[in-house]
Amino acid sequence: MNEYFDQEKIQGIVQSVIPYAINFLIAIAIFIIGKWIARKITNVVVLLLNKTNSIDVTLVKFFESIIYYILMIVVVLTALSKVGVETTSFFAILGAAGLAIGLALKDSLGNFASGVMLIMFKPFKVGDFVTVAGVSGSVKEISIFSSIIITGDNQKMIVPNGAITSGTIVNVNANPTRRVDLLVGIGYEDDIKKTKELLTNILESEDRIIQNKGLTVAVSELADSSVNFVVRAWVNTPDYWAVKFALTEQVKLRFDKEGISIPYPQQDVHIHNQA
Repeated sequence: MNEYFDQEKIQGIVQSVIPYAINFLIAIAIFIIGKWIARKITNVVVLLLNKTNSIDVTLVKFFESIIYYILMIVVVLTALSKVGVETTSFFAILGAAGLAIGLALKDSLGNFASGVMLIMFKPFKVGDFVTVAGVSGSVKEISIFSSIIITGDNQKMIVPNGAITSGTIVNVNANPTRRVDLLVGIGYEDDIKKTKELLTNILESEDRIIQNKGLTVAVSELADSSVNFVVRAWVNTPDYWAVKFALTEQVKLRFDKEGISIPYPQQDVHIHNQA
């Protein structure tokens, strides 16, 4: 009699355990197959993104991670539901956690969104000389949350991407050529025609100036103490500063040689003796 009850008890346990065991094996199969499918889907999406040639590698890798982990969350929740775990609470927890994290990382998420915009729309690239968020220098790195700028005196500036996209972006290297602008003043007693010819000669003598884009030498203003000329010429972008410095030096040297004065602020003091 006892053996009969033991067998019946064992049989009952086996019958109750088998469905759970089968569901557990199915859950493992769902996880393994789901993981394989998630990787395949992710690889297909990455392949399509790479074929467009319009999305940066950094952004592609980020999308790869996001897509894969989202698919894996779906796979895990599906597997858990198969073994009888109530997944509705998990979705509620994930939603609450997402809201809390979003509020806590508001600024970081803003920088992330700005980083995506910078990588997708490419207002500048690595190596460009830019002025962003009050910082000027060469771009060394563009990442998801911040960009690294190396200033002219070799300082490393880490600028949040949100600060970059919220302000004006000046990209010096965006175009292959730039215009050099100088403002040159002479005294009222100096010869305007002679000065104009001299400035034109200085521009024509500079080999790095693109002569066929036109030269401008013109009187722009009759100021309080000087007659001001605008001097404009086009150069290749990499030559901009070298040409500007060279022209400034040549103007001073040639003016001194030709006896043309460059006015500077001065003040006359008159002393009256009162007996």
